[in-house]
Amino acid sequence: MNQILTMREKRANLWDAAKKYRDAHIGEDGTMSAEDAATYDRMVEDVDRMKTEVERLERQQAIDAELNQPTAKPLTGKPLQPGMDEKTGRATDSYRNAFWKAMRNKTVRPEVYNALEVGTDSEGGYLVPDEYEHTLIEALEEKNIFRRLAHVIHTSSGERKIPVSVSKGTAAWIDEEAAYPESDDSFGQVSISAYKLATMIKISEELLNDSVFNMPAYISKEFARRIGAAEEEAFFTGNGTGKPLGILAATGGAQTGLTAASSTTVTFDEIIDLYYSLRAPYRQDAVFIMNDATIKALRKLKNGSGDYIWQPSVTLGAPDRVLNRPVYTSQYMPTLAAGAKTILFGDLSYYWVADREGRQFKRLNELYAATGQVGFLASERVDGKLILGESVQVLAMKA
Repeated sequence: MNQILTMREKRANLWDAAKKYRDAHIGEDGTMSAEDAATYDRMVEDVDRMKTEVERLERQQAIDAELNQPTAKPLTGKPLQPGMDEKTGRATDSYRNAFWKAMRNKTVRPEVYNALEVGTDSEGGYLVPDEYEHTLIEALEEKNIFRRLAHVIHTSSGERKIPVSVSKGTAAWIDEEAAYPESDDSFGQVSISAYKLATMIKISEELLNDSVFNMPAYISKEFARRIGAAEEEAFFTGNGTGKPLGILAATGGAQTGLTAASSTTVTFDEIIDLYYSLRAPYRQDAVFIMNDATIKALRKLKNGSGDYIWQPSVTLGAPDRVLNRPVYTSQYMPTLAAGAKTILFGDLSYYWVADREGRQFKRLNELYAATGQVGFLASERVDGKLILGESVQVLAMKA
């Protein structure tokens, strides 16, 4: 904890030093020499590296806290009779144990297959145990900012229809004994289905036979890294064909709140205009999302008083802010280029992510037998869609 606070204070001091250096080396024409500009850019890069190191330490602290949790709970109730299990279905200890025995071993005893029958799907795979599925979901949230900011639902069917209010009724002043005006709300609906996302993981037979090797943890990490990246890209740029409809889609995505005057740069006034292009009810929980390159350009901007817009956060666990709203980065947001939607501002709880229940694993025994490896197929069914366009605005660069 003290190390993280120290790193944040160092980052803040580095940024203060960078600002003072730039102010001291600005010429009469408002620019710096090439040598001074290069020095300033290196100072900004040091600030960014400090941010990455702080995030790495916070992640390490979270893992340490998880590993230090008790591995067992004290007995506070009446012991169960032998053979009894309070949980049912895929949440039972017998199912979890049988699942990982089936994943590790090519030859499995009949009683293990009997235990797995409750989680067998139509294609011959096994649905992951309930507790492990929760672990996968948590791991995906660490890799995918959308799962932290969006509204995530779980559905057991392939399609779900969501009612959306399109317009509101109004009241009117009337004379005594005059007829009451009719003004009804109108409603539409948004359909969320399920698209299949899959990956394959290969593990050597030596590792599978090594009892020290933590296969569940390894698969969880790899599954999160691959699936998380594919999900986030689709949630931003997906076209709705074979994948979710991204929030930047021309139709069905965020609204264009502002078009910049330039095709390569943004101004502080345009950031303010984008902020107020979003209606006040949505601004309360709104966030900025942009590419790292855009943040680098934004960090160099000043307001009318000569103060920098960007102020790095020195609070533990708090994101950096612009106009007092949190800022998140994603490599899938476009950079500053003609016609690109470079800055997103809105309430992402109106982007719905629908998980169809049950992530699936399959073990492939023969496909890679010649190389001494075993393949594992991992798949999920998920969809995402912005259900209310006015809740998110984007700044588009001049075409």
